[in-house]
Amino acid sequence: MGTALPPSDPHAGRRGLLIGLTGGIGSGKSTVADLFAAHGATVIDTDAIAHELTGPTGAAMPAIRAAFGDRVAKADGSLDRDVMREIAFGDPAARTRLEAILHPMIRAESQRRIGASRSPYTVLVVPLLVESGDRAGGVDRIVVVDCPVESQIERVMRRSGLTRERAESILAAQASRAQRLAAADDVIDNGGAPQALAAQVDALHRRYVESQ
Repeated sequence: MGTALPPSDPHAGRRGLLIGLTGGIGSGKSTVADLFAAHGATVIDTDAIAHELTGPTGAAMPAIRAAFGDRVAKADGSLDRDVMREIAFGDPAARTRLEAILHPMIRAESQRRIGASRSPYTVLVVPLLVESGDRAGGVDRIVVVDCPVESQIERVMRRSGLTRERAESILAAQASRAQRLAAADDVIDNGGAPQALAAQVDALHRRYVESQ
């Protein structure tokens, strides 16, 4: 349910590069984003914004409940993501309705945060960036977090408690590993040791700062 849509004017009011960070489910995007943040970069995660919008007092919840009924809301008023995922996964029209509610809100909030960024470069985490097919509407560079598909499946099963069949079906609905790599300006290999991952982020951080 993450967005593939970036802000309509990603450069408005912002200094420095805008880096689009993406990768398939279970690839390690969040870990990489945290490493960039540790270097002082502003990190804007579209999935995190979506969670805020669908929280107990989230701005998107009234429209979502109106569109799909109270069954998609938990007792605290937040989105029941498991129920919504089942609805959207099996019904393309339902997914389109959900995206029509969430995407404009995510876009507006992303634009606000990008405009407020004053770090040397800004990292916009967009899980479905490659699937959007438009270089996220204006990011300067695309960074793909890459790892073997089997590693993705194992991480998703371990993290979310999903069956292998379900994990594989989620991966099948996303861009392929080859498609993401073809779209990448920079690739971070997350198939090895944690220290190797940190070293790759360090190198990219230096490159992005020096390019200003």
